[in-house]
This record gives sequence, C-alpha cells and structure tokens, in this order.
Amino acid sequence: MNANVAQLLHDTADRMPDAVGIVDGEMSLTWAELDARVDAMASGLVQRGLRSGERVALLSGNSADFVVAYFAILRAGLVAVPLNPAYTAPEIAVLLQDAEVTLLFTSTGAAPVAREAAEAVVACEVITMGSDAWDALLRVDAVLAEVSSPADAVALLLFTSGTSGRPKGAMLTHGALRANLDMLQVLTDPPAALPSDVTLAVLPLFHIYGLNTVLNLAVSMGARIVLLDRFDPAETLSLIQQECITSVAGAPMMYQAWLQVPNARAALADVRLFSSGGAPLPPSVLEGFQERIGKDIYEGYGMTETAPVVATTLVGGRPKAGSVGRPLPGVEVMLVDETGAQVEDNDPGELWVKGPTVFPGYWPEGVGGPDENGWFRSGDVAYIDDDGDLHVIDRRRELILVNGFNVYPREIELVIEAMPGVQEVAVVGIPDETTGEAVTAMIVPAPGASVTVEQVEEHCATRLARFKSPTTIRIVSELPHSATGKIAKGRLREVYGDDE
Repeated sequence: MNANVAQLLHDTADRMPDAVGIVDGEMSLTWAELDARVDAMASGLVQRGLRSGERVALLSGNSADFVVAYFAILRAGLVAVPLNPAYTAPEIAVLLQDAEVTLLFTSTGAAPVAREAAEAVVACEVITMGSDAWDALLRVDAVLAEVSSPADAVALLLFTSGTSGRPKGAMLTHGALRANLDMLQVLTDPPAALPSDVTLAVLPLFHIYGLNTVLNLAVSMGARIVLLDRFDPAETLSLIQQECITSVAGAPMMYQAWLQVPNARAALADVRLFSSGGAPLPPSVLEGFQERIGKDIYEGYGMTETAPVVATTLVGGRPKAGSVGRPLPGVEVMLVDETGAQVEDNDPGELWVKGPTVFPGYWPEGVGGPDENGWFRSGDVAYIDDDGDLHVIDRRRELILVNGFNVYPREIELVIEAMPGVQEVAVVGIPDETTGEAVTAMIVPAPGASVTVEQVEEHCATRLARFKSPTTIRIVSELPHSATGKIAKGRLREVYGDDE
C-alpha cells in the first residue's frame, strides 16, 4: 500500500474531479486541477535531482500555492518543512541549517527574509511562488513515476516552539498523519468531517493543527477548503456567509473575538461544526458561545508529536467546560506520577500517549520519541474525571513550586478567567527568596471593561488556597501569542521585562 499522504489528493481527484476543491480569494481549483498542478510540480522537483527524503521548506501563509507545493513535495517522496513566515531571517536560517534544507519555497511577501536566511545556508536554493522558476515547475509535463512511500517514511519535519531553548524538529511519518485522519473520520456524532462540508482554513498551514486536522482531513474527505491567510473577526464572518462555510476549526482567541461582534449569531447560524484547539478554551468562552451564538464548541487536545489530535469532546459527542474529552479510538493514554506509577483515580499525573499517531522522535537521530513500550511522555499534567473525560491542567515545565507545594498555573487562570471583564490571563512563576517561587498573574481586561488589582485579589482569596493566590498581579493591554493563538509564556519577559 502507498501510504503517501499526497495519495489522498489523487484519490479525491479520481472520485470527484470536477468538484471545487480549494478557494483562495477570487481563484478556485477543482480537485482535478489541483491534482494536475501537484503532479507537474512533483515531476519538476524530481527532474531537478531532488532525492527521496531530502528536505524542502515552505515559508508562506495560507494560499493555493502553499497547498500545491506541500502536496508536490510529499508526492515526490521528499520531506516538507513548513516554517512560520513571521520568523526573522536569523531564526529561519537556524531551522534551514538544522534540517539541511536544499530548496526553500517562499511567498512574495516573505521572499526578502527567505533570501537573507538562505544566504547563511550552503546549497539552499530559493524559489518565489509566482516567479518564472515557479511557473516552470508548474509547466512540467513529464509523467512522474509513482513514488510509493511506506508508512514509516518521514513526511513532515515540524519545529516545535518550546517555551525556551532551541526548537526541535519533530519527524512525522506518512503513517502517523494518516492514522490520525482515520481516527477522526470514524467519529460520527457529530462527524468530525463530511464530504459535503465547506471548511474554513484560517489556522496557519505551517502548524500541524491547520495542516493535518484541517487541510489533510478535508482533502481526504473531498470537502471544499476555503483558504484565508489572516483572521479578522468581521471579515471572516462575512466570508463564512459568502462561502456557506459549514465547518470551522479555530483557536480560542477566534471564538472570543466573535463574541464581541454584534451580528455573529446570524453569520454563524449555518455552521455545522465548531472545534477548538491549540490552547485551552476558557469555560466562559464556551458558555458565552452557547448562550449568545446558540452553538457548541468541541474542544480537543493534541501535540505536534502526535500528529496532532490525542483527545476531543467529539468522541463523547458532548462539549464540557474545562475538558478536552476522551482519547480518539486507537489512542491510549496513561497518567503517571514522579515515580513512574499510574496515579489514583482523579489524581493529576503526567500524560503519556501511545498509538500509531505518535512520532518516532526528533530530527535527526530520532531521540526523544516513545520509550521501548511505545509510550510518549507529553510533559503535560492532566486528570480524568468521574465521567472518564480528560482535563489538561498544565505543562510540567510550567509547574510552580511554592514552599514545596505544586501550583498549576491553569487552575489559577481558570479562576481569574471566570471574573467579569477579564479577557485573558497568563500565570507564571518567578523566583522568590522566601518561597522558592511566587505566583504572578498578568491580566488583559475585555474591551471597555475595567479590572483592578484589588478586585482580582478579592476574587482569588475566596476561591484559591493562600499559597496558590497570585502575589503579583499586573493589568496589561495584551499578551504575546503563538501562531495558533496560545499565550506564548516564554516571551513574557521579552515583552514586559526580566523583573516581571
């Protein structure tokens, strides 16, 4: 069997050649047209002498060109390395060097940064989308001999954005990506995807959430994909109505923003499915969406290293505030304490994951992957409630130790997020001579709202043990975010200074 992910596109083009596959602004391509472009470019890459397993990078926002290049790279038996176009040239140069990239596709807007980054890398060619070199690849008419990829062949090299330290390249195989798609496709109440869906692809395609859970899933089902490179609350609502969107995969910040738009309920009335991931969904946002929009949001949890979905409330068919639901069929989870023993019922422990979606390790040697029994240590702390639903509390590396007591930032964030007038909050630990670490909360008020330090102190005092209550509270205008909307805690010192 050919496990190559690009085969999913070919199969869909065979089934429904004349159906519109992707929409990018004023341009649309049928599945047959998209597949033909991918065939031509894959042939061109092979003709250029690129050999199976070589790395080809993508530096672009969401576009039809990104989709063509991505599937062409895979179809040619190469490894795709999607990069964040918001990165600087020095940041990109480090990743290009680490991955030993030989060719970099870039959008026009990112081209200056791409060229500067590539200058620091030996033998890395840059091709700008829409250029003569790009068009020449699309005009190749040679028939590519089928590249059959085994399930364990690496398809993607995705660099994880840790809170500190050098990024690590997670190697994702064709088999892992397809296994996650297969698991999602068996969910039927409600379905995670339908062939009749029109899917909004506004999540960045250089991130595993947008790439596999949105793009690859829609392609495998034959669902139309509407590409959008930038999220603007009002403009996106107009596009949802214009294109008759039925499925939206988003980040919490998107749903939070839509709650502030007066006509959001009418604009979202015909959407069949809303799902959320990439960051914890505040219970207030879920409840506000249910009350004001009249729709549920299904929350999921995953990691780059698990291709990505581990669990979702779609499995049980019922959204639940604060919960990411249950593991996908075929995924096993286990909660483990510091000694390596499974925790007691309802106790928190580190989440270990096992299954065919787990990556083999980090580039290039494969270190950091699952242990000899197949378990991957996620680094996340979670507990399972009496209903069997999973609640992810925090990252182990973000755990705060106050006088030897464990303090989970997410627990405090949930308490503060429940306050009227709070839009979002980040809780971190800072060194303290007396207690070892102290709890610091940074709070962004909702538009037009007023939140004071004293109000937060009073709110926390009646809901949290004294050692958990923040000793430092700052009201700020904004917090730094990752590409998927998750608060980038590792950048808080960069934005607000070392002392905070």
